[in-house]
Amino acid sequence: MVTSSTVRGSRLLTLLPALALVAAGCASGESDPGPTSSAPESPADGGTAVVPAGSPADVTTDLAAPWSIAFVGETALISNRDDGDVWELTDDGSTRLVGTVDGVVHQGESGLLGLAVDDQDRLYAYSTADDGNRVQRFELTGDPGSYGLGPVETILEGVPAASNHDGGRIAFGPDGMLYVATGDANDRPAAQDLESLAGKILRLTPDGAAPDDNPFPGSLVYSLGHRNPQGIAWASDGTMFAAEFGQDRWDELNIVTAGSNYGWPAAEGIAGDDRFVDPVQQWEPDIASPSGIAVADGTVFIANLRGAVLRSVPVADPTTSTDYFTGEHGRLRDVVVAPDGDLWFLTNNTDGRGDARGGDDRILRVGLEPA
Repeated sequence: MVTSSTVRGSRLLTLLPALALVAAGCASGESDPGPTSSAPESPADGGTAVVPAGSPADVTTDLAAPWSIAFVGETALISNRDDGDVWELTDDGSTRLVGTVDGVVHQGESGLLGLAVDDQDRLYAYSTADDGNRVQRFELTGDPGSYGLGPVETILEGVPAASNHDGGRIAFGPDGMLYVATGDANDRPAAQDLESLAGKILRLTPDGAAPDDNPFPGSLVYSLGHRNPQGIAWASDGTMFAAEFGQDRWDELNIVTAGSNYGWPAAEGIAGDDRFVDPVQQWEPDIASPSGIAVADGTVFIANLRGAVLRSVPVADPTTSTDYFTGEHGRLRDVVVAPDGDLWFLTNNTDGRGDARGGDDRILRVGLEPA
């Protein structure tokens, strides 16, 4: 099933991020959100829009509470949120255990979340520990079909954690930096506090340092004012998109730029407040709850949980969207472009909130063709 929608009135506003108190309940004495920056225009040339071609087919089944997919070459690795396991997908569609991340604490939405792989084939994992969320880097031992977790280094720690609003998506940008989406961990004012790593998108070197060209000198913070972002991806021209869970009114798709403030907790959805950057598109949570996103050619694909839908957004016109496979596969947690160009998406019906079906959870694949 395919449905289309257009959000009217979406706009990007110039940011004036020198804030006073942004909402009732924001603590006095919070740090100054920093220098002025401007919201981006929509990409002038978004590339060729693509759409799913045909019906999805199973890649693998019988996964337990999976959260993220990352590729090492042509081999897919999958995170298990609850147990801290990393699984390898083999050529015959079965899975084998690569290893278990030590010290993972699962409570509610926390656990082993996002995975990413760098250009040296090292694995990065975002997970919850006793003292907060962290990012660790693992050497991978062995070869495809026999990968193992080798020596580990923690490159980021102490990110506020809670039983929900943990963010958790990590990805390498076209600049080679590691971007980390963090939730507000149920501390709303923290999203506006530059001294806190909660409610932010962070930008790190692969070793965990703050790059010299980050918008706030000496800080890992790339953007602020986020509630619970769980999807980050880039278009071919470098435009960064992020999907974010709202509270009760609006889930968001944002274009993210350095130093920008996206308004939470003072703003949710399109607010028309000159202090903040509005989303390019918004949805009511019961038809959305966006998690992982991917960009294929000129299209952003969004995996939605409550909405149980794969949603596409043209890069060239991000105020519009089209829905695919609504309700057919249940909750969708992640979506990635596979090395062969097919689109893979990950169900999430065994996480305690979905209705598991025979064979859940699963990865499905579908080809893409020009729109």
